[in-house]
Amino acid sequence: MESVRSLLLLISLFPAIANGLTRHYKFNIVTRNATRLCSTKPIVTVNGQFPGPTLSAREGDNVLVKVVNHVKYNVTIHWHGVKQIRTGWADGPAYITQCPIQPGQSYVYNFTLTGQRGTLWYHAHILWLRATVHGAIVIKPKLHVPYPFPNPHQELVLILGEWWKADTEAVINQATKTGQAPNISDAHTINGHPGPISTCVSPQDGYKLQVNRGKTYLLRIVNAALNEDLFFKVAGHKLTVVEVDAVYTKPFIVDTVLITPGQTTNVLLTTDKSSGNYLVTASTFMDAMIIAVDNHTATATLQYKGTLATSPLSTVEVPQRNATPLATSFADSLRSLNSKTYPANVPQNVDHSLLFTIGLGINPCPTCINGSRVVAAINNVSFVMPEMALLEAHFFNKQGVFTTDFPGKPPVAFNYTGSGPTNLQTTNGTRLYRIAYNSTVQVVLQDTGIIAPESHPIHLHGFNFFVVGQGVGNYDPKTSPSKFNLVDPIERNTIGMPSGGWAAIRFKADNPGVWFLHCHFEVHTSWGLKMAFLVEDGEGANESLLPPPSDLPKC
Repeated sequence: MESVRSLLLLISLFPAIANGLTRHYKFNIVTRNATRLCSTKPIVTVNGQFPGPTLSAREGDNVLVKVVNHVKYNVTIHWHGVKQIRTGWADGPAYITQCPIQPGQSYVYNFTLTGQRGTLWYHAHILWLRATVHGAIVIKPKLHVPYPFPNPHQELVLILGEWWKADTEAVINQATKTGQAPNISDAHTINGHPGPISTCVSPQDGYKLQVNRGKTYLLRIVNAALNEDLFFKVAGHKLTVVEVDAVYTKPFIVDTVLITPGQTTNVLLTTDKSSGNYLVTASTFMDAMIIAVDNHTATATLQYKGTLATSPLSTVEVPQRNATPLATSFADSLRSLNSKTYPANVPQNVDHSLLFTIGLGINPCPTCINGSRVVAAINNVSFVMPEMALLEAHFFNKQGVFTTDFPGKPPVAFNYTGSGPTNLQTTNGTRLYRIAYNSTVQVVLQDTGIIAPESHPIHLHGFNFFVVGQGVGNYDPKTSPSKFNLVDPIERNTIGMPSGGWAAIRFKADNPGVWFLHCHFEVHTSWGLKMAFLVEDGEGANESLLPPPSDLPKC
């Protein structure tokens, strides 16, 4: 793959050893000018690349990535979807599992890819730096282990992004100062290109996928956008979904993929045309119509080899931004493969049954424009980031950093998807939910109509979870569980909650540490839509958190 060749050339890669052993990488966090997107502003990148280089490994490999910070901001890197078994120190969210890497400093992330193969990704997990600090993680199966689908002729990484002409840190800082919503982005991108349809670039500037006729290609798609769910389409071609979030699925054929921020999706594309240029699109999905979104469509070109660039371009109609039935149909079609080799080990019983209401609120802010600011909360708690890493505070039993009284249900029951309460104020706190090792957990994520119902991409660190049920309206504990799928529900690390609805997820807490759960809309995370689980050690060393590395950054 071209991305892998670029990785070998452009990052300091020590020789990778055989399957199941150690691979060394070096990520230099540096600035570069972004001339491609109607802007000469400096952006923060990994090794000067936007998107960043692909990290390639195999299932079972140990990965060591030395991250060196050469920019003015504090930095962390999160390996999104990597389970980090007992290695929470390498997970990456700032002030949750580590203090950030300060300017001029470095940190070696050390983790093993245990029981995972497929497409994941990495990104900065502090401020809004992930807008440009991100890249794909490609995990191949162990040597001599085939894919459970036809072997592709070639594999291509496609990273969908979101672009601001302004400095993203200035965007969120201004919003925080005024108490209002941040400015929306100026474009979407495919592998760093907005595409020839954009008025921002020359007609020649667009990402091109060169393909041969009569072949099958594996497209590894990542949604790295900050605040936008996206539809993905290729004109004139069907797509066969075979994996999401590094979990194999029962294959199904679509012409449109829905992918929320944080998610990855692998699809097979067969080049069954004789020749031609075909439009590839990434367009916005948002069914909360009062919410401002970037409605620009990013485009690329699927070009059959031998076709002139000046040949006609076969176009495709993008879905309406509020195409809820299309989004629901895609989500409902996802099923785990659940084969003998790749079983779906769904918890059949639960030790912790939690109801988390997800929504917005308004808190007083004397210095803000209207005397108030928009906030977000889970169970009416807007999370307050600590001044030291929660994992470190937990490991060394430091008092006063957090409490373990996060509520397992909303403090007041109301018609969650109706008009909502009259009091829109939330509470604030650094509150965790404590779980014993090996406990089974069910979390019902309930959207609310406070200010506006909205879909939310909810990401859980440290675990995959099974989406055992979802629906519109309010979750009913008496009737909704009767429709749960406990056989082959989709397993993933990020779920797109339905707007004005609910989703039930289950996981087994067999990984000790402090694990973040948050909305992957960066604006909502900034407003406090986040919490963390504290999973206790089990019995013996193999069920206990490893001690921190000697180079763990200091706050």
